[in-house]
Amino acid sequence: MSEGGSSSSHPPVARIYALLTLMVFFWAINFVIARIALREFPSLLAASIRACLAGLILLPVYLWKGRQYDKEPWTLSDVPRLFILGVFGVTFNQALFLLGLERTSTPHAAIIAGMLPIQVLIISSFLGIEKLSLRRLTGMGIALSGVAVLQLARDTGGHPATLLGDLFILLSGTAFAMFAVFGKKVTAKHGALTVNTFAFLGGGSLLIPVIIWQSAGFDYSRVSTGAWLSILYMALFPSVIAYLIFYYALTHIAASRVSTFGYLQPLMAMLLGLWLLGDQLTTTLIAGGAVVLTGVFLTERA
Repeated sequence: MSEGGSSSSHPPVARIYALLTLMVFFWAINFVIARIALREFPSLLAASIRACLAGLILLPVYLWKGRQYDKEPWTLSDVPRLFILGVFGVTFNQALFLLGLERTSTPHAAIIAGMLPIQVLIISSFLGIEKLSLRRLTGMGIALSGVAVLQLARDTGGHPATLLGDLFILLSGTAFAMFAVFGKKVTAKHGALTVNTFAFLGGGSLLIPVIIWQSAGFDYSRVSTGAWLSILYMALFPSVIAYLIFYYALTHIAASRVSTFGYLQPLMAMLLGLWLLGDQLTTTLIAGGAVVLTGVFLTERA
């Protein structure tokens, strides 16, 4: 596939790279926006409303364009699998992410979220899809040692980091990794828009009881406009628009080049936290983050 901009059938590479940078920005600033929402919403309530809103946003998009990209139309027998994927990719992922962010610092959350490629590799290896070479195992060990170093950097000047919060962020990534691995064949069969629409509608519907439970005694009238806009942002930009950019880019450039932009997310999130949330980049934090990302790079490039 040509990556140049001379062909009318392919957009300029510079435009794609600009969109990918915007995508990473949406994901990175989500750590900051979520922190604003968590000042007024309980984490489970915020995650549940976010997931339901994203599903409602994706539904008309799917009804408009979804069937055009389905290689094989889904049937009723496909629905249970599509909804189960939503349990991991949305229900667990969204809830665990905000539960973790509520209990740890933005830099810790951003760095640990950057370990997603390793989590995908581990799950793939158990399924026999990928092989764990010595270099990949070494990279994993380096990344895990970086996480251990991070535990020495508890006070980053903003929200304090806790081991439980870091664990929730790690489990959030594991849930999404399972969604990505188990959903690969389903996505190839039905298309990304179909899978994600079902995931958010299915995963979000399972969180409706959580909304009802968390709403008991919660005073919505005291929620500020800023907090509501934060929830809307989380539903629209990182959950819908960023993913549309991701799959648009995959249709025009190599997946390896798309994934490379993921390395910008932890750095960008930490810098945004430093600027907007008062976080501090301590020596221990920088060292731990550098070790984690080095391990992820070695593992993914092996």
